[in-house]
Parts: sequence; C-alpha cells; structure tokens
Amino acid sequence: MTAMRFVDTHTHIYVDDFDADREAVITRARDAGVELMLFPNIDVASIAPMMLAYRQHPDFFRVMMGLHPTEVNDTFHEALKRIEKELENPCYIGVGEIGLDFYWDQTYKRQQIEAFELQLDWAKQLHLPVSIHTRDAFDTLLPILERKQDGALSGVLHCFTGTEVQALQAIALGFYLGIGGTVTYKSCPVRDFLPQLPSDRLLLETDAPYLPPVPHRGQRNEPAFVADTARFLAQVLQTDIETIGETTMRNAMTLFRL
Repeated sequence: MTAMRFVDTHTHIYVDDFDADREAVITRARDAGVELMLFPNIDVASIAPMMLAYRQHPDFFRVMMGLHPTEVNDTFHEALKRIEKELENPCYIGVGEIGLDFYWDQTYKRQQIEAFELQLDWAKQLHLPVSIHTRDAFDTLLPILERKQDGALSGVLHCFTGTEVQALQAIALGFYLGIGGTVTYKSCPVRDFLPQLPSDRLLLETDAPYLPPVPHRGQRNEPAFVADTARFLAQVLQTDIETIGETTMRNAMTLFRL
C-alpha cells in the first residue's frame, strides 16, 4: 500500500498554544504522513515566533508573510511597512494571511480593503501566491480578485466555506480552495458540492490550532489531524485517502512552487 503523504498548507503551530509540546506535535504530524507545513503570518507580533519555529525546522516548515484582516486597525499602515520590508527576504513562499473579514466588526472595512488590495499588488510584483482569509465578505472579495486578476495573481482561498457558485467563481479566476476541518461539520455547505469541484484545485489544511475536524471537535487542532479531513474527502469523492494525499500534495507543490 502507498504511504499517506500530505502537505498542511495552512497552520499556525508557531503560536503559543503549542509552546509546551511543539516537538511532540511535529512528531505526530510526521507519523500521520505530513511532509510539509506552510505557515501564514498573522501580524507584526507573530513574525518573531513564526521565524523562530521556521529556523528550527527549515526542512519541514515554509513561511508566508502578510497582515491578517482582523489585525487591521488604526496603525495598519505602520504594520504594512514592516510586512513589506519582511517580504524582501527570499525565504517567503507566499503573501498571507491576507483578506477580508466582516464577521465580527466592520469598523475597519475600508482599511481592510485597502490593506488587502495593497498586499495583492505586492504578491503580483513578487510573483508569489496569496493565502486568503474571507469571512462574511465574498461579495466584496470576489470582485476585487476579478479586477486584480491580470494573469499574474494566484493563490488559495483558505478554509473555504462559501457556496458552490462562489467556489466555481474563485476557480475560474485561477484560485485554489483550501479544505480544512470545517468540511467535516454537518453544517458546512461545501461537503454537498465537493464532487462538482475539480480535484486539481483542492488543497488540504488544518488552520491549527483552530477548527479541528470530526472526531476532534472541542480539542486543539494540530497538523496530524489533516489525515482526518483527507479521510472524509476520500469518502465523499469515492476514492482512497492516498489519492487525496497525492493529489492535494501535487496541487500544493504547483501553487507554492515547493
């Protein structure tokens, strides 16, 4: 039997939730078949712990740089200056985590849009893919991507939870969809139209420590649980988990040029 092989394309195991047992988490991930983990940045404060973790396992981790939309506030211009400076480092494989989030608060909606568009422009200039977070913002986000897409923009809509129409719109614009633990939740609409999506546009992710898949709900998420999401996809798509792993790994390698 072919061994299971995965890339966790979106995880935050550099945050302090993992300070007590990060090495054990890494070991469990390797044992589950995870061969690479991709770290999107969150804000200026997360750069140092992310890079510290990266330097400890440069063979196993890859890093991205960006400002998360929920971290956009009155001082976001200063934060973006630091992000832009960081992107001069060739170690970064993508621009992220960036995007729009209007779920909790729309106080900084205009500033979120400005920060998102600026970081999209940087990604195009640097020929890097983007890792996009979106929540309650598809109606604003997709037209921006359509306007910005001139053939130089690529990336993934991480932890995709939109509709089938939105999924197909994103794919038509050249984007991949990140499939995480939420797809295993009965309330997630994506599980119903997964068979209609092209398999060469799907990526696996955990978003650890958040959004653990069934049967781990209520626990801290971790990269080893990507296998549970892959197993669910295999059931829905009527294939085997090894095929899911190989397909999504190939997609990750293509998008992020790993």
